[in-house]
Amino acid sequence: METTRTIFPFTAIVGQERMKLALILAAINFRIGGVLIRGERGTAKSTAARALAALLPEINVVADCPFHCDPDHPETWCTRCRERAAAGEALPRGTMRVPFVDLPVGATEDRVVGTLDIERAIRQGERHFEPGVLAAANRGILYVDEVNLLDDHIVDVLLDAAAMGVNVVEREGISFQHPARFILVGTMNPEEGDLRPQLLDRFALCVDVVGIRDAERRMLIMERNLAFEADPQAFYEAWRPQEEALARKIETARALLPRVGHRRSDLGTIAKLMAGIGVDGHRGDLVILKAAKAHAAWEGRTAITDHDIMIAAQLALPHRLKRRPFDEIETTLEDLESRVGEAREHAEEEEERQETSGQSGRREAAKKV
Repeated sequence: METTRTIFPFTAIVGQERMKLALILAAINFRIGGVLIRGERGTAKSTAARALAALLPEINVVADCPFHCDPDHPETWCTRCRERAAAGEALPRGTMRVPFVDLPVGATEDRVVGTLDIERAIRQGERHFEPGVLAAANRGILYVDEVNLLDDHIVDVLLDAAAMGVNVVEREGISFQHPARFILVGTMNPEEGDLRPQLLDRFALCVDVVGIRDAERRMLIMERNLAFEADPQAFYEAWRPQEEALARKIETARALLPRVGHRRSDLGTIAKLMAGIGVDGHRGDLVILKAAKAHAAWEGRTAITDHDIMIAAQLALPHRLKRRPFDEIETTLEDLESRVGEAREHAEEEEERQETSGQSGRREAAKKV
């Protein structure tokens, strides 16, 4: 695996703030789901994903487990670690960098999910599982370039694992399972074809990126890249304070996330917003809630606000709007802020009506008693 000093620092990437925020929120809460980055070549898509993995702190693992099981959370262990612990074996502890796995071009389903050696099981009575890509990516980042060119079935498998957090392989009555909690980052160039709507919707967040047009900032991109190529270690050392500060902030947000709450009116605001825009299904509503909570934790708060909902909506809506590009109706913060504000008013009015109705009902019941 590449060392931190040979990877371009996350904080040194010029611009692309929305893309970086989407990746950070996914890192704060793995359960938000995958991040889809759409855009032209040369816009730092793969650089950002790789840099995020290098930025995250080392993780505690069962030292000899190929699935990087977390020794402090036995409920997430693979079948092998569970069986070893049940037999009274003390599992060795270790640490490792957060894995970054690049999905091989043309990967088959067996290569992705892993394989069970049925012949060995029959002849020797041993269950042997050969880990796949999902095992290698557990507790890390799985990067899929040109995800729109993958077979739909493989994309489905990746999204299923990302959503469930576990990979279960069953063959001929023999089964094996292991944790598969990872940040799925898919990139694509829309000019080369799109994903089916059903698959698009299953990516939690989506960001459309374009090349920076400002000449001064383009010069800055060249200067930083030349400096990095000339001496990667010195370049990293120059950016180390920013990298370490960002890593600490992500860790703080992760620790705070379980304490971030929401009110019923927040749910109403999200529901009214999504219904008003005409988004099909309910996955987007849940994504916005999870992303809003992650954003609140990112900003050090324990309650979500309309600002969090607005930011989350900007990241959750681009690929869910039917036949209308996101930029045509939700481009400006002011427009989306207005929609969220209107949804909030309706939600609070409805909550107040229900509360008033409930109080009236209780008074009437009291009179009868």
